[in-house]
Amino acid sequence: MKSSFLLSLAVILTGCAIGTSSEIKSAEKLLSQFECKNIESAELAHSPITSYHERSLAVSREKAMSYIDSYKSGDVLFQIPLDHVVQQQYDVYKSSCEALGGVQSEKISTQINENLEKE
Repeated sequence: MKSSFLLSLAVILTGCAIGTSSEIKSAEKLLSQFECKNIESAELAHSPITSYHERSLAVSREKAMSYIDSYKSGDVLFQIPLDHVVQQQYDVYKSSCEALGGVQSEKISTQINENLEKE
């Protein structure tokens, strides 16, 4: 009885670890997509709005990185999957990139949309 309980517990914990591992891999893949091209900071007219979007680019990426690091160390911060949390930060990043006149390659956007449709 005791050994079957321990075996069951081990199977459950292994399943959770595998699920978390795939979430982390998916989130890391998404994090690698945080790239905003064609923005020259020196050429931007500096205004409060521009500063807001520049800061938003940095903060959203930093948050995504810290969430991934937390999950790697075993801290589950949210009720939703990690890759969904990172996707939310990516949406903020993308919006700020576009507001600053930057572009993201069509290939990246297509890959992200395909990944979301699979879930």
